[in-house]
Amino acid sequence: MAASYAPLVVLFGISVLNAVGMAVATHILNPSRPTPEKDMPYESGMVPLGDTRQRFSVKFYMVAISFIVFDLETIFLVPWAVHMRELGGPAFVAMLLFVTVLSLGLVYEWKKGGLEWE
Repeated sequence: MAASYAPLVVLFGISVLNAVGMAVATHILNPSRPTPEKDMPYESGMVPLGDTRQRFSVKFYMVAISFIVFDLETIFLVPWAVHMRELGGPAFVAMLLFVTVLSLGLVYEWKKGGLEWE
């Protein structure tokens, strides 16, 4: 039984050695030389405006979470649509319930003004 795990242990060992070796090589081959320009926050070549640790609006996070939720919806809908005929009626009802819950959430967020960008 233990012999069947030997390739996995060897692979894990090589992976750890590779990670440690790369970290050590990075510090040896590229020593840190901080300068004021390097320590500035990167703003796409523009001079930074304001504090870099300013707080974001909650609406920013709401839009980001909505994007992720509807991205995940697509991930679930595409495979279901490909095999829809094979899965039958119960899978159709389950997906209809899934889309209904997500649609109600979208309507709720829309009514609350979570999709408005100011």
